[in-house]
Amino acid sequence: MTTPSFSLCVYCGSRPGDKPGYAAVATAVGQWIGRQGGQLVYGGGRTGLMGTVAEATRAAGGRVVGIIPKALVDMELANRLSDELHVVDTMHERKAMMGERADAFIALPGGIGTLEELFEAWTWRQLGYHDKPVGILNVDGYYDALLAFLAHSVQEKFMGDWQMGLVRSGSDPAALLQALLDESRRHPGGDKLAQVL
Repeated sequence: MTTPSFSLCVYCGSRPGDKPGYAAVATAVGQWIGRQGGQLVYGGGRTGLMGTVAEATRAAGGRVVGIIPKALVDMELANRLSDELHVVDTMHERKAMMGERADAFIALPGGIGTLEELFEAWTWRQLGYHDKPVGILNVDGYYDALLAFLAHSVQEKFMGDWQMGLVRSGSDPAALLQALLDESRRHPGGDKLAQVL
């Protein structure tokens, strides 16, 4: 494969979740990445939605970069079929490398790890460590309550509207992915992650 046209970091669950729509959207995201000639950067596992998005990306002709800590190699069944599989010492190394290798970030449904990664990428952007787009793919209303809470946080003056403006959300995978890709191409560079992490 030629050099990928973009690199998208996907945060999502190492479990499949309870609705078939979650796996369907992970498949759609992976297919979109592959069909656009892109590269998936993700947590490196074969279980849950992580495995689904990686398999779909690969099947659609995309490139897959997995980054996984040693402690999770067996638990999340490290994806040895990745084009690149990086086994690192710590979660911090994992997240820093994922951030450095990505042009944009998107969160699919997932648990506490997914949320932590999403909020860290968003916080890094707020602090000026990078200027890469961040998105939340709200499948079957999965993130409705979180988005409502975030709006409440703005209302209570713990966040500003400008901070909410640093993250996009949507329920249509192709539309949200294209918006993130377009934004990343309008504002290339500005990545200071390697300098500050």
